[in-house]
Amino acid sequence: MARITGSYPDDLDLLIEGAVEAGVFSGKSDALREFVREYFEDHESERIAAAVALYERERITLGDAARLADVDRWTMRDILREHGVELRLGLVDEDDAADEVEAASELEFGDEDSSDEESRAK
Repeated sequence: MARITGSYPDDLDLLIEGAVEAGVFSGKSDALREFVREYFEDHESERIAAAVALYERERITLGDAARLADVDRWTMRDILREHGVELRLGLVDEDDAADEVEAASELEFGDEDSSDEESRAK
């Protein structure tokens, strides 16, 4: 898990401390995680912009960008093209290869049942 340090106004700090004391959150970190998570859930275009920027700077793969943007890989490819970002094709490392294998194993093909029925009929 990443760790960040930041500054925010004293009033916000007091509100967060109060929420923790009231049992709304288990701690300040929990509160901040929830705030950031909700922000990106409510702001789709900002979530997509973040994923595009990270992909463009070669910090993440296409699969990672799709996951962060909460879209499928095909949609992410279209989004990147719309933003004028050149797609990187091919596997970068073993982790990227493992991601591709996992994604391929989740694919569903609608013709599997019909081909099974045809072979049984013969």
